[in-house]
Amino acid sequence: MAESKIKGQVVTPLGRLTTGIMLGYGLMMLALMTPAVLLLTFKMIEIDPDGYTSSYGLVAGIGAFFALIGNPLGGAISDRTNIGFGRRRTWIFIGSVIGSLALLWVGTATQVWQIIIGWSVAQLFFNFAMAAYTALIPDQVKQEKQGTISGLIGLILPIAMTVGMVLMMLMPNVSSVTKWTLLGSLGIIGPVISCFFIRDGKIEIERAPKERIPLGEKLSKIYPSPRKFPHFTWALVSKFLLMMGYCSTLYLTVMLVNRMGFSETQATNSVGTINIISMLAMALTSIFGGVLSDKYRKQKPFLYGSAFIMIIGLLMFAFVPNYIMFVIAAAIIGLGGGCFTAVDMALVARILPRKEDSAKDFGLMNVANALPQSIVPAIAPVLLGIGGWSFFYVVLALCVVLSMMAVKPLPEIGQK
Repeated sequence: MAESKIKGQVVTPLGRLTTGIMLGYGLMMLALMTPAVLLLTFKMIEIDPDGYTSSYGLVAGIGAFFALIGNPLGGAISDRTNIGFGRRRTWIFIGSVIGSLALLWVGTATQVWQIIIGWSVAQLFFNFAMAAYTALIPDQVKQEKQGTISGLIGLILPIAMTVGMVLMMLMPNVSSVTKWTLLGSLGIIGPVISCFFIRDGKIEIERAPKERIPLGEKLSKIYPSPRKFPHFTWALVSKFLLMMGYCSTLYLTVMLVNRMGFSETQATNSVGTINIISMLAMALTSIFGGVLSDKYRKQKPFLYGSAFIMIIGLLMFAFVPNYIMFVIAAAIIGLGGGCFTAVDMALVARILPRKEDSAKDFGLMNVANALPQSIVPAIAPVLLGIGGWSFFYVVLALCVVLSMMAVKPLPEIGQK
């Protein structure tokens, strides 16, 4: 069956595109991830002081489920939104505005069910915008530059989280509602400004002649056939397993309060410090990993090395319950996670099955980012009940080991 072709794709100059993505995506991720790693835990402690370890897992798990469906759903809708404002810019705008308004709802919530609704809506629509941002890479960036731009995009998360942590550390006496309002405002401002930098518009899709399509091919339009596109599935599995290990960071605040007995102020400063150091390490390897993988035209060695580094950090969390060692371990995990994210994004952009479905397929790949955010909070109480915090981190380290094994079938640059 002949593939459809895209004509009339608007291309933004690389510098302008990079500026727009980093500004908009960065402030959006600051607005989403600062609550995810810090404020949401304290919100649950405030509302449910006796059962926050379970209620936090419930809220985080349900919210992450909506993040899970939001990325591929938003990507598919974005692929099919062909209007003058642009299929990507439209959903960058809509997703960020609705997501930010949902954060304001969470900030004023007084019941667990209200937080569940608000956090779920925020995750859903921010992931709509996230899918649109990431689709700009296969849309508008030449393949030989995709590793570099992916590395720069990989910088966004560590920078955003670092800024978010610094803001929270500088606001110790500010009310919770004010903090949520500030983050919600930034989540709208950044993406709206980015729409002025990013060029987008209508496209023409030259479709193959209509014919009777077997059920298998129809299903492959939803998820690319593992038989025809096995590399896509292996890449998804590898990213999913690695993110299972990385999402241990979602429980950092809970761990410091529950395992180490930290107060809210101590936990805020400690989480801020740990995340700043981790994110700086992540930023370093994110940019250099992407650039070096382009230079040497090799990706798999960087993926293997990144995963191995992360395993070391997770085992330190498991067996050395000491704050200084936590800081070192977080830096190590950041070094591995930054490089893996940058190189993996470039690899995914290279092996996407269909150009015309790039946002939808990128969205499916981004499921590997979102699904562990749902699974880890869901299984954490079980793992902690079986073997405590050491067992929790060891299981997640084993997931990263399996991630390394899933990298093996992937093609290197220049291979098919």
